Amino acid sequence: MAKQKTIWFCNSCGADSPKWVGRCPACGEWNTMVEEKVNSGTQKTRINRGAKSSPRAVNQIQAVDEPRISMPSEELNRVLGGGLVKGSIVLIGGEPGIGKSTLVLQNLLSIRNRKILYVSGEESATQLKLRADRIGRGSDNLYIVCETSLENIYSHIDDIEPEILVVDSIQTIASESLESSAGSVSQVRECAASLLKYAKESSVPVLLIGHINKEGSIAGPKVLEHIVDAVLQFEGDRQYMYRLLRGIKNRFGSTSEIGIYEMCQRGLREVQNPSEMLLGQNGEELSGCSIGVTLEGIRPFLIEVQALVSTAAYGTPQRSVTGFDSKRVNMLLAVLEKRVGFKLGQKDVFLNIAGGLKVNDPALDLAVIAAILASNVDMAIPRTWCMAGEIGLTGEIRPVTRIEQRISEAEKLGMTDILVPEGNLKGYDKSKANIRIHEVAKVSDAFRVLFG
Repeated sequence: MAKQKTIWFCNSCGADSPKWVGRCPACGEWNTMVEEKVNSGTQKTRINRGAKSSPRAVNQIQAVDEPRISMPSEELNRVLGGGLVKGSIVLIGGEPGIGKSTLVLQNLLSIRNRKILYVSGEESATQLKLRADRIGRGSDNLYIVCETSLENIYSHIDDIEPEILVVDSIQTIASESLESSAGSVSQVRECAASLLKYAKESSVPVLLIGHINKEGSIAGPKVLEHIVDAVLQFEGDRQYMYRLLRGIKNRFGSTSEIGIYEMCQRGLREVQNPSEMLLGQNGEELSGCSIGVTLEGIRPFLIEVQALVSTAAYGTPQRSVTGFDSKRVNMLLAVLEKRVGFKLGQKDVFLNIAGGLKVNDPALDLAVIAAILASNVDMAIPRTWCMAGEIGLTGEIRPVTRIEQRISEAEKLGMTDILVPEGNLKGYDKSKANIRIHEVAKVSDAFRVLFG
């Protein structure tokens, strides 16, 4: 029998060490080493060399488009780069209960012309059937099996010969050739590598559903993300009904695209126009509200910024921010006090991004300042006005990226006026736009345009 020994593996990068160390010598992370038992014999992964390959010049290689499988969800197709590539392996991660399995299942139930194998290591077949009934769809070509053994999964694959394989989740799958338990660094790494080899040899796309850790990144060794072709992050606040699907890595498309979904009773609904979702439907004009044009990836949409400025009831003024960087808000308040002359040091400031989204686009700075100023002077900004601009420490309004797309989105939603940074429209023909464009260079200029 092979003698067993203990090796310490890093949860972050998968590096091994013969003894415990506080800091991983490979990636530098602290307290990530976990102990696992391995065989010290000659038990190695067998490599099937197959036909010997030969080097070729770049000009001799024929470039062909990767064949893709179109998914029923257009939002998912957008994030994947046009569909699911044959022979690819895609990892979908997200918090527990965010809707990863629901997203995958309702897409698979709508595919009618392909045989699909859904391997579940967490839920029973009855639970998946109840979810399919809740979604309101059935399928005769979607096969469900509850299995956690990698060897048994390959046995089911040989019997069914699927055209799409789903593993939910990769942290529950274990190979009998390894002594460690499911979810360990070695099991996740070896099972993912084995499924990658199967996908490339059979041209069957594989969808892996993965867990995330408390920091919000994909659980398991970092090598798991290097193995797969695409990593999609499904995120959102469970208190709200909106979900974002982001592409963190994609070998067959852009990582700048996002998909937006709304959680409903019958599953996830695609949001084709997120601007209408994020703007308040109340037509009444109130102070402290402004509309900013932001970008998520390369997708523009309009979002409502709400602010409330009031006299501090206690000795220390409060600064409460939801959906935006609190440190950036403090910087913008300092700019208002130093460059514009508004004394906000003894006032409470509350800021909220409507819709429950978290926005990091610096082009939203102008909308944040406008909402704070509107609440401070108790004057309403018209609902047909929007803005985009980054605020500098000297009080200037700096140019932002993709300004043409932002103006086009605002025009499409019926906005009449937009504030943009001065000099940001080089080469743009303003006469063709059906929206009045106001170019501002400083925060004081924006204040005069908005409030006269």
